[in-house]
Amino acid sequence: MLSIRKIGVLGRTYRHLNRYRQILGVLFKYGFGDLVDRLRIEQYLEIGLQVISRKKRERVERLTRAVRVRMAFEELGPTFIKLAQVLSARPDLIPPDLVAELARLQDKVPATGFAALKEIFRAELQKSPEEIFEHIEQTPLASASIAQVHRAVLKDGEEVAVKIQRPGIRKVIEVDLEIMLHLATLMERHIEEFSLHRPVKIVEEFTRTIEKELDFVLEAENMERFAAQFLMDEHFYVPKTFREFSSSRVLTMEFIQGVKVSEVDKLDAAGLDRKIIVDRGAELLLRQIFENGFFHADPHPGNIFVLPGNVICMLDYGMVGSIVLQTRERFVDLISAVVRRDSSRAVQVLLRLTEWEEEPDLRRFEREVDDFMGRHLYRSLKNIQIGALLQELLQIAAQYRLRIPSDTFMMMKALAVIEGVARMLDPDFEMVAKAAPFVEKVRLERFSPKRISEDAYQMGADFLIFLQQFPKDALEIFRLIRQRKLTVNLEHQGLANMLATHDQISNRVSFSIIIAGLIVGSALIVISEIPPLFYGISLIGIIGFLAAALMGIWLLVAILRKGSL
Repeated sequence: MLSIRKIGVLGRTYRHLNRYRQILGVLFKYGFGDLVDRLRIEQYLEIGLQVISRKKRERVERLTRAVRVRMAFEELGPTFIKLAQVLSARPDLIPPDLVAELARLQDKVPATGFAALKEIFRAELQKSPEEIFEHIEQTPLASASIAQVHRAVLKDGEEVAVKIQRPGIRKVIEVDLEIMLHLATLMERHIEEFSLHRPVKIVEEFTRTIEKELDFVLEAENMERFAAQFLMDEHFYVPKTFREFSSSRVLTMEFIQGVKVSEVDKLDAAGLDRKIIVDRGAELLLRQIFENGFFHADPHPGNIFVLPGNVICMLDYGMVGSIVLQTRERFVDLISAVVRRDSSRAVQVLLRLTEWEEEPDLRRFEREVDDFMGRHLYRSLKNIQIGALLQELLQIAAQYRLRIPSDTFMMMKALAVIEGVARMLDPDFEMVAKAAPFVEKVRLERFSPKRISEDAYQMGADFLIFLQQFPKDALEIFRLIRQRKLTVNLEHQGLANMLATHDQISNRVSFSIIIAGLIVGSALIVISEIPPLFYGISLIGIIGFLAAALMGIWLLVAILRKGSL
């Protein structure tokens, strides 16, 4: 487990201050000094920050803001590169130009020396590589920021691929995540436009994602789970794992000798059928999502290999997604509403599928969705791209501050990526037509006798639990009331305007009564000829009449200013 703490609770250790300087230095370097100023970091970490000189910033004004963000993330290292890759799949959080730019980030770094990796083996498996393998290549097949992969041969002669975590990478990520969490907290506190997207929650979700990627035991379990689900499917192959030679930082799996799906010329040279590959690959992901609810969340071309017989083999199971049945059904409802051009239904489903704090203007939202459907659904199935369709729909939802849960986003991203791969191999492939039977199956299963009986049973069980628990809860409430430990605070919403209007009416009525009283009193004084007299008229009465006249004019002006009598 990653040990992530709020940076305010930490002693200002050297490792945090040093890394903070590096991060702030990169932000200044790429022209984000204004952001640092708005975060007011100095009042939290004043020690050592003064050494960052604004004069040393590179002149990068000629580059777009999106390019500068991408370059900054790239320079900040593995944790920030991973965060950028996650954000590149979130068009609800960042603008389209930044999405496209962050998608270009490549997670490739120079290889770690093999001598350092030997220590990982000894710490994790209590054996050296020479004791486990007949041979292991010291030059890696692939090198990423978290781990690198080496080809090896076991003592029994079986070829394997060994994924080894970089030494010290966990500590580096922990420090970066703690600093990210602190920066996110400051963003929510000081920058209103960022606070709407809840950056603290984004960092927390990202922490859970990268934590899973750092645990190779979880990846091995994912591989075994996929293998069990597709055990009888001869068109899909999952590499074997060797648990006895694996741990949380070392993963030994079967070496796959296939052709990357991105290597189109090699596919053709090997006599593999592109149309069959596309059909099977799309069906594989659709089955994972709509039937199993457990899917490969990173099916980019580098992770998909094709074996003889057009068999699909996916690699890198560190990032997977899980979609519960209710979410799958809502997603199917959304697709059905879009296809039927039912904007009202689509908006209702989107509200249930997303998280939000304030309900949007439904009429405007419906008009926006209806306009979106009109722009896309006049085309033939061949020209409709699910990826582009979903991305634009999510951007519309983001305008109304609707947040889609991370697993649902991962599912949509996976569909978009696999559609892109499919169209690269077969431009005539129709993803919508391929998905239609799966969507219809999920929709019809909701009304099957088995499903109805299961729902009825669950509702009955929930109601029984409620009946059992309600008397206990009621008794507990009464006990707290008797002990005067229960306080009920009633907060009236929307009464302020009504009370203000009521006060205004009362004041006007009171003012009118006073004016009427002055007029009547003054009249009586004049009739009684109470001295002093002025030309035979009581002076006090005259003053009373004048006061009443002035107060009446004042009341009339006040009423006219409000726009109504």
